[in-house]
Amino acid sequence: MSENTTMQILTPHVYWAQRHGEIYLRVELSDAKNLDISLQEKTLQFSAQGHGAKGDNEYKFSLEFLKAVRPEIDHKSTQRQVDIKIKKQEERWWDRLTLQEKKPLFLAPDFDRWLDESDAEMELQVKEEEKINRISFESRVRKDPYLGLKKGYLFMYNLVQFLGFSWIFVNMTVRLFILGQDSFYDTFHTTADMMYFCQMMAVIEVVNPLLGLVKTGFFPAMIQVAGRNVVLFVVFGSLEQMQNKPVVFFVFYLWSAIEIFRYPFYMLACIGTEWKLLTWLRYSLWIPLYPLGVVAEAVAVIQSLAIFDETRLFSLPLPAVLGHSLSFSYTLQLYLVLMFLGLFINFRHLYKQRRRRYRSRKRKVH
Repeated sequence: MSENTTMQILTPHVYWAQRHGEIYLRVELSDAKNLDISLQEKTLQFSAQGHGAKGDNEYKFSLEFLKAVRPEIDHKSTQRQVDIKIKKQEERWWDRLTLQEKKPLFLAPDFDRWLDESDAEMELQVKEEEKINRISFESRVRKDPYLGLKKGYLFMYNLVQFLGFSWIFVNMTVRLFILGQDSFYDTFHTTADMMYFCQMMAVIEVVNPLLGLVKTGFFPAMIQVAGRNVVLFVVFGSLEQMQNKPVVFFVFYLWSAIEIFRYPFYMLACIGTEWKLLTWLRYSLWIPLYPLGVVAEAVAVIQSLAIFDETRLFSLPLPAVLGHSLSFSYTLQLYLVLMFLGLFINFRHLYKQRRRRYRSRKRKVH
């Protein structure tokens, strides 16, 4: 008896997933030959010879779908599997794949593609938004003659800020390796000029949203820039007693560690380029670094309270009946409360940005 007549006819493993308009089937059959795939009304017939769970054999299966599908079949055979895409007659979500409630033993969810209905709707919405944004962008390209000038301005701004914060970060890192903890005490005198420059430049980030040059919200930018400048110019800049404290090192180092990844990300966005690692760092590093930075700022403010009480700097004169003056430390104590409120607002804003970028996908077994 010939080898072909002794071959067993077996059923391959089939994995499925769906979207509102399509069905995806993945047939685990490597080196498939003699493919015969047909679709009649709601029934799919599959037959092929290849290497499956039971070795080299002829494999067959049929599926009767829950609802009507279009007659055309899109399939692709690779060395590892056979991929099949079928379009639904109506774009709607199916409760299950097959007409019979009990699914066949050879059928299982394809977790590489699996989405539940809400996530599939979200994916569909994202695609629609991308399509609308692309059309809107193309429209702006045609209508806005200054688009290139705006992008050039934003690119140069982000480049200058990147170079400035990189200089601070590298300078502090090198000094830390050479001098060790001694570098903590003269951070302000070695890097303050560059930090002053970068933070004065950062005021532009508050103006850009108002001019419509960027999509970033006005309030998150204002909270960050104003908060940093209070610490830099008021707490550190006006009090010589604060300039030799180790907290300056930690504040400057955390600020620059965030910015050396944020600004190059925006630079590349201006020229329509993306590096996946840089994108991940931009949307992930802030999770530990931003709260640590706020804590370091809070420590600096707390350490300065006694100094403001002693020097009476920026104190508010009061009528003689109420006393000589109101210490500026009370204003800073109120600022401490606002600082952590700002942390909550900005953390929520950054988390939403990250969630939009890396939208979570829930898996649900049929």
